[in-house]
Amino acid sequence: MVDFVTGLRCRECQRAFPAEALHVCDYCFGPLEVAYDYERIASTVSRERIEAGPRSIWRYRDLLPVDDETPVDLGAGFTPLVRADRLAAELGLGELWIKDDTANPTGSFKDRVVSVALTKARQLGFKVAACASTGNLANSVAAHAARAGMDSVVLIPHDLEAAKVTMTTVYGGTVIAVEGTYDDVNRLCAELTSERPSWAFVNVNVRTYYAEGSKTLAFEIAEQLGWQAPDHVVVPIGSGSQLTKVAKGFAELGKVGLLPEEPAVRVSGAQAEGCSPVATAFLEGTDAIRPVKPKTIAKSLAIGNPADGWYALEVMRRTGGSCAAVTDAEVVEAIGLLARTEGIFAETAGGVTIATLAKLAASGAIRPDERVVALVTGHGLKTVEALSGSAGAVPTATIAPTLAAFDAAFDADGDHHHTEEPVR
Repeated sequence: MVDFVTGLRCRECQRAFPAEALHVCDYCFGPLEVAYDYERIASTVSRERIEAGPRSIWRYRDLLPVDDETPVDLGAGFTPLVRADRLAAELGLGELWIKDDTANPTGSFKDRVVSVALTKARQLGFKVAACASTGNLANSVAAHAARAGMDSVVLIPHDLEAAKVTMTTVYGGTVIAVEGTYDDVNRLCAELTSERPSWAFVNVNVRTYYAEGSKTLAFEIAEQLGWQAPDHVVVPIGSGSQLTKVAKGFAELGKVGLLPEEPAVRVSGAQAEGCSPVATAFLEGTDAIRPVKPKTIAKSLAIGNPADGWYALEVMRRTGGSCAAVTDAEVVEAIGLLARTEGIFAETAGGVTIATLAKLAASGAIRPDERVVALVTGHGLKTVEALSGSAGAVPTATIAPTLAAFDAAFDADGDHHHTEEPVR
């Protein structure tokens, strides 16, 4: 195998650093990112080489920051890209696709970033996999660590959805609930990174590599569209990292010749009103992202002080994208709309994306003549509490086991009213 990484580079002052477990520039305190030799990649990579690879993110290994014949891999990636004509018709859009990352091994896109992060962490000699998480990342770190034979320690806010806590504990690692918000958990992890130097905190000291896994969303979308880029993508915003890396992924495809030129993809962001510091800054036309205390059912996006928020703003503005925030009620409604029209059950973060898609389509920010891809990043079974009070969360009817009872209930449900009263 060939390693095309030339090192790390500060996103602010452009200083170069070695490809080690570093994430902050020691000169200006800017974040670091992976630098590649794109000319060498272009001379090696091809569509045919990718198509002959595994049906996972590792088919794009030439564009990922780790050189390993046996990565820490549960099969993340190459998830369905679903043509969503029924949803498009509801929203007044033309060509709409859903990138369905509910199909990943632990049910969210985090499997992409964790597979990359733990493969690199193992290569760097770390024995313990750790993270701060709003839930999905905890699931994925615990699962991938189990696969790799590594210990795992995950820290989560104390009020996470029960399904996410259960799914993390089942893999056998250590799960610590912290009385506070995700931002409190993240601060604690930053302190622990210096206290526990042998631990790989995937979204702290190996974050530089971890974040690169999100590029595979862009790679897959282009490949699944027949090696063409979409006109517009809608991405949920938590930390902002995923949005920036999706944009980077499309740009890289042009740089290495997998697309004829660097594609002009408009990138729009989606947030919940109860945690919308990036959307607020975008709509106010400012670069200042004011931290907030999250209050939303979309807990996987509940990051009040987003590390990559400024960079997400820059991408949306540079590409001609947009950004919006939606209410919790709109999120629940959008989860139901996606499920009813396309048969995809999204968690609350996916509801944020679809509700924002609807809002941007209604305002004209997303046009009917565009080829649009919306990212659904996690499975609805992770956040069933959000729907527990809705009409769809109870049986249509409860009946005695007789044909007469069935006919009576079925006929009575002509308008799809729901009742919990038994029909006799």
